[in-house]
Amino acid sequence: MNSSNKNSNNKDRFLPFISADKILAEFTWTSVALGVLLSVVFGAANAYLGLKIGMTISASIPASVISMGIIRGILKRDSILENNMAQTIGSAGESLSAGAIFTLPGLFIWYDKWFSQNPSILTITFIALIGGILGVLFVIPLRKALIVKEHGVLSYPEGTACAEVLLAGEEGGNKAKTCFTGVGIGALYKFMADGFNLFPSRIETKIAGIRGTVFGCDAYPALLGVGFIIGPRTASYMLSGAILSWFVILPIIAKFAYMNTMIMFPASIPLNQLDHWGIWGNYIRYIGAGAVAFGGIISLIKSTPLIIETFFDAMKDYSEGIGGSHIVRTDKDIPMKVVFIGILLSLIAMIALPHLEIGLGGAVIVAIFGFFFATVSSKIVGLVGSSSNPVSGITIATLIITSFIFKMTGNDGQSGMVGILTIGAIICIITSLAGDTSQDLKTGFLVGATPYKQQYGEIIGVIAASLTIGFVLTLFSNVWGFGSNALPAPQATLMHLVIEGVIGGNLPWGLIFVGAAIGVVVEIFGLPILPIAIGIYLPIHLSVPVMIGGIIRGIVDKQADISEYDGDKVKVNTGILYSSGLIAGEGIIGIILAIMSWYNINANTGFNFGQAGAVVFFIMIIISTLFYSVFYREAEK
Repeated sequence: MNSSNKNSNNKDRFLPFISADKILAEFTWTSVALGVLLSVVFGAANAYLGLKIGMTISASIPASVISMGIIRGILKRDSILENNMAQTIGSAGESLSAGAIFTLPGLFIWYDKWFSQNPSILTITFIALIGGILGVLFVIPLRKALIVKEHGVLSYPEGTACAEVLLAGEEGGNKAKTCFTGVGIGALYKFMADGFNLFPSRIETKIAGIRGTVFGCDAYPALLGVGFIIGPRTASYMLSGAILSWFVILPIIAKFAYMNTMIMFPASIPLNQLDHWGIWGNYIRYIGAGAVAFGGIISLIKSTPLIIETFFDAMKDYSEGIGGSHIVRTDKDIPMKVVFIGILLSLIAMIALPHLEIGLGGAVIVAIFGFFFATVSSKIVGLVGSSSNPVSGITIATLIITSFIFKMTGNDGQSGMVGILTIGAIICIITSLAGDTSQDLKTGFLVGATPYKQQYGEIIGVIAASLTIGFVLTLFSNVWGFGSNALPAPQATLMHLVIEGVIGGNLPWGLIFVGAAIGVVVEIFGLPILPIAIGIYLPIHLSVPVMIGGIIRGIVDKQADISEYDGDKVKVNTGILYSSGLIAGEGIIGIILAIMSWYNINANTGFNFGQAGAVVFFIMIIISTLFYSVFYREAEK
């Protein structure tokens, strides 16, 4: 990657890999079709994963590898810009899915409770589409201020890493093979466990001497993959939260509940009739929700100085002409006239569409908070990456403020609550897409892509994912239900509880404050509250396989150093690609199994190896992850 200067003043123009005067295939039928496919696949897979564990993965690098494997390896086309366009479109689906599943399942919970039905697919589609398009459009005026001018200051880690993957095109075949192998193994394992039912997916055993608790592990490849991607440190924080809730708080409640026949809110049956799942669902989950809410809000408070500085700096740079028009190919954005018309039409749609109960006031809230937080998201992901973007904290703050506004104006009935969550969902999607768009534009800036073509590509990816997310969420709701053990949907459950708490005042605030107090203690010790809070909120069965994946990552990182040579070969860590494949493969089969269940198609063989079989097969997945996480390539001379 060539550059004449990387200082913050950017006095000398940065020279991308493909120069501005060189024209390569970029926005083609091949790149668009492949990008749309990746957007739908990674969007659906991340919806399943996010609802299962409350985390999603970045699709940019896996999408880059897959696009290279297909475009360069199979189709024998050698345009790096085509590869970049495919990953740009593909990664939009993952980001839209993340924003949607953090909020929209709350609508399903309410609609099922109030109307015994699901929200219409058209409603979900409109919410996702408007939020996604606004997330892309809000970033366009900021591109030159934050990505061009601040090159060398804002690193945009995922975007830079994705550019490096694209530039290492000669390795695309090996890397793509690793990713596809993960897809195949993850898919096969998922179908064996939950399709053929050859072995249980959940391993669980009671702990002797500790009343009311168990040790468990959901033996899924996707959870192992998540642990590998987030690494041992974050995984250990999650497990520590799970240990606190399942081996400290839960046994204390179980001890109190033993032989106690009283009914204590929010449970509806006597305490002594509650098993460990009953205690977790009625009490532990609310404590975890309090910790998650505190963590989200504290992360937002910590980011406030950066938020204010970012917004005013970006607006100042833009007003000074950094957003001006350029004739150079690599400087061309979508015209500002088109951007403003798109934003205006999106706001009008929010007011006019009968499916969205937010009105003029809600549209104004979206316009103000949406643009503000899009700017914040773009800057934060540039500094610390997408994983540290406080999307949940931003959304919680938005919901609290909007709930108070709606309550003060008397709009606090069922339609008002739906409107509040709809506003929160749109802003959550805006924030998520703004971060993804910024990362993709950074990749394009480094490799020499055409910005306006990438921006149109982002919108195409948003449209593709929006047209499918409603069907995916409806399918999951009908088959498993949100807030269940199968799909806990932690963020979405928390979001709708926050609104109910402000509007109706019917939350068990004592439990919420206990969780917040735990968050205060964690914060005093200087530990990251959000992963620990998620560990408290989720069953320990999810945190254990994540921790195993984190341990594997720690082992592989020590063994696969890019600088470690073995003769004429060098070890390269491909574990993230393999892990991404495991997640995608399991997510795809999860959707297929949901469809089969909906149509009453049963693949159960009637034979089951039992928990011992689950342990053996899961160990095989662990071994495969160790094996496929390192490959040798020719060392550069």
